[in-house]
Amino acid sequence: MNRTTLSLIAGAAALAAVTGFAALDAPGAAGADPAGAAARLPVERTTLVCPAPSGSDIAETSYTSFTPVTQGAAGDGKGQLQAAAEESGTDDGKSDSKDDDGDGGKSDSKGSGKSGGKKKAAEAALQPKAPGTPATGDTDGADAPALIGTAEGKFAPGWTVQQTSEVAAGAGRGLLGVNCTAPDTEFWFPGASTAASRADYVHLTNPDDSAAVVDIELYGKDGAVKSEVGEGITVAPRSSEPVLLSTLADAAQDDLTVHVSVRSGRVGAAVQALDNKLGGDWLAASADPAGGVVLPGIPKDATDVRLIAFTPADADTDLKVKLASPSGLITPAGHETVHLKGGTTTAVDLGDVTRGEAGSLVLTQSAQSVPVVAALQVIRGKSGKQETAFIPAAGPLAARATAADNSAEGATLSLTAPTATAQVKVTASAGSEGGTAVSKTYTIKAGTTQDIAPPVPAGLKGTYALTVERISGGPVYGARTLTATEEGVPGVTVQTLPDDRGTVSVPHTDEDVSVLQKP
Repeated sequence: MNRTTLSLIAGAAALAAVTGFAALDAPGAAGADPAGAAARLPVERTTLVCPAPSGSDIAETSYTSFTPVTQGAAGDGKGQLQAAAEESGTDDGKSDSKDDDGDGGKSDSKGSGKSGGKKKAAEAALQPKAPGTPATGDTDGADAPALIGTAEGKFAPGWTVQQTSEVAAGAGRGLLGVNCTAPDTEFWFPGASTAASRADYVHLTNPDDSAAVVDIELYGKDGAVKSEVGEGITVAPRSSEPVLLSTLADAAQDDLTVHVSVRSGRVGAAVQALDNKLGGDWLAASADPAGGVVLPGIPKDATDVRLIAFTPADADTDLKVKLASPSGLITPAGHETVHLKGGTTTAVDLGDVTRGEAGSLVLTQSAQSVPVVAALQVIRGKSGKQETAFIPAAGPLAARATAADNSAEGATLSLTAPTATAQVKVTASAGSEGGTAVSKTYTIKAGTTQDIAPPVPAGLKGTYALTVERISGGPVYGARTLTATEEGVPGVTVQTLPDDRGTVSVPHTDEDVSVLQKP
C-alpha cells in the first residue's frame, strides 16, 4: 500500500517512502555498481502506528517489537513507541478537541482519562533492545491508547510491531491481533459490516504534526452507501480517531467494503470488528487492487470461511477460485467462479473449504481483468464457542517478512507458492528474555500451501519473532496464525506477511555539471 518517490537533484539522490528512506552515503552505495545500476540499501527511518487496542475493561494487551538484522544497516539508531492523544469524537467520527502541545500526549501508560475529551498516556514501556532480539511491553483495560512509533538507523529496516489482545468476555471476546502499520493515503477493507450483531470501528491514526483530512466510503451489495457523514473527517496531529461504521449508514448491511482515502496528510488505518456471538478481530487493509489476489493461511481447522470481494471498476468480472492445498491447486466444488458486479461488494460462503488441510485462496481472472480487493472471514470452533479471524488479500514476499509475538506453542506459519516452486529460509530469533536464534530452509512446491510448525529458539525464554526470507523461485505469500483457548473458546488471529521493504533500490549517480550549463 506504501508508495516510494525517487527524486534526483543536482547529482544527489534522496529517497523518501512512507516506511523509511535511504540516503546515498549509506554503506556500499559508492562504487558498488556500474553507473546507472541500482543498489539495494537499508532504509534509515520507519514510522508505524498501532490502533487503540480495545474498549473492554478486561482486555489484556501485549506489544512485541522486532527488527531483523540487516546487512549494511547503520551502526547506531533508536526506536520508540509513544502514545497518541486519542480524541473522543462525536458520532460522526469528527472531533472538536485539538492536541494542546503536539507532544504525543504523555502521561500514564494505561491512560489518564484527562479532561477535555482526551485520553492521554505516556510512552509505552517498550524499548527496542537491539536488532535480532524482540522487546515486549503490555497494558490492560479500556484506556490503552493508540501508539505512534519511529525507528531510525539500525532499528529501521524491517521494523515490525505486533499488538495482541485477549478479551475474556463480551462483544468481540477472544484473541485480537494486528500488525502496527505504516501510514499511507489509501486503504481498502472488504469484510466490514454494520449488521445488528456487529460493532465495527475504523481506527484512523495520524502520526504527523499537522492535521489529516480523511474520507470514508462504504460499498455494499447495491453499490455505494449514500452518506455525507464520512466526508472530511479531521484527525488532529499525533492523535487517533475511532469511527463507528454504523453511524455512516442508514441501514444495516452484512457485508461491506470500506474505502479510506486521505485528502491531506496521511494516516494509519485498521478496522476492529466486534461480534456479539462470533468474537472479533482486527481487519487489516487488503493489498492494492489487482487483477489477481492471494489470501494465504486459512487455518486448517476453520469450520466456516466467507469470501468478501469488491471491484472499484465500473465493469463486471468473474473470479476464478482456486484453493492452494498441500497437494496442489484445486477448484472448490460448487465455487468454481464468483461473479463481481462493478462497484458492489459480493460475499460467498465457502463453508469448510479446506477440509482439515492447510490452504490458501487464489483468485484470478481472464486476460481482460479489473482491479479487485478481497478478504476472508474465518470462523473457528463450533456453535456457542466460535471465534472470528480475518485474512485480507496479501502482497508477495519479495525478499523478507517478519511475524513477531510467537511463543513455544500456539503459532503456525503458512506459506504458499501459487505459480512456481520457491525456497525460503525461516529464522526464529532469540527470545525476548533469552535463547539462541535458529534457522531452517523449506521448499514450497508450485501451487501448494504448507503449514509449518515454526522452529523454536534454543533455550527460549519469553516470545520470539519469525523472519521469512525468499531464497529462490517464484513469489511466496504467507501468514502467521496465533491460537489460544480461553474457557473453551478457541481464540484465533491471523496476520499476513507482506514484504517488509527493509531495503530500497537507489540508482548509482555521477556528478554532471553540464546540467547547470545553459544551451
